[in-house]
Amino acid sequence: MKKIFKSILLTTSLTIGLSMFVAADTYAATYTIAKGDSLYKISKAYNTTVSNIMVANDLKSYDLSIGQVINIPDVKYIVKPGDTLYKISQKYNIPLFNLRQANNIWTDYIYVGQVLEIPLPPAAVKEELKVAKQPNEGYKDYTAEELDLLARLIMAETESQSYEAKVAVGSVVMNRVKSGLFAPTISGVINQNINGYYQFTPVENGWVKRAANEECIKAAKEALSGVDTTNGALFYYDDSTTNQWILSKPVAVQYGRMIFAY
Repeated sequence: MKKIFKSILLTTSLTIGLSMFVAADTYAATYTIAKGDSLYKISKAYNTTVSNIMVANDLKSYDLSIGQVINIPDVKYIVKPGDTLYKISQKYNIPLFNLRQANNIWTDYIYVGQVLEIPLPPAAVKEELKVAKQPNEGYKDYTAEELDLLARLIMAETESQSYEAKVAVGSVVMNRVKSGLFAPTISGVINQNINGYYQFTPVENGWVKRAANEECIKAAKEALSGVDTTNGALFYYDDSTTNQWILSKPVAVQYGRMIFAY
């Protein structure tokens, strides 16, 4: 009787363990087959392989039925020398925030050989993202003076920081312009003085008067064109600050020493 009971317990444990293992399988997305679809076409849209899709769905043939729902396997990426999270997000046409969220990485530190999850969007969304990634010239809606001022602020704040941080500083300025909580223009936001305090230190110490380099001008153009690498942040500071007021703000993202907050 004890042997039978032990056997039942062992079988039950194995079944539960196997169930937990199967339940742990995750997929990047599900996709509903539409007219004209093929495994090859779907694999290219999701940057995976036909073989990976067939294994993930236990498919025995290439035949598909309209309305059939299939699982899209997770895409992995192995970090190579020279990679940054921003470059990887650009490679896969996905928001940088989504890449950070999928891998729980909120700093700029990644290492060669590290395996990252690539959170791919549904094919329809992916197509929209491809269109959005076409060269954006939205910055042309702004004056040369506004572009120059924003680029100079970026230069003063992030000259030695990553390109992602440079775009992020521009994003904060543009988020403030649109927020209704600060001045409604780029010049107004950058030069704003509230209760006797300038909002940006480079305006107070004069560093904003220095000419911007090409990288900062490029970052300013991205921010003016609507790129927001901060997910809506309105503030930023470096990791050496002891100001309790700014430290109390919820953190949106961090690039190197630069922290962006709401």
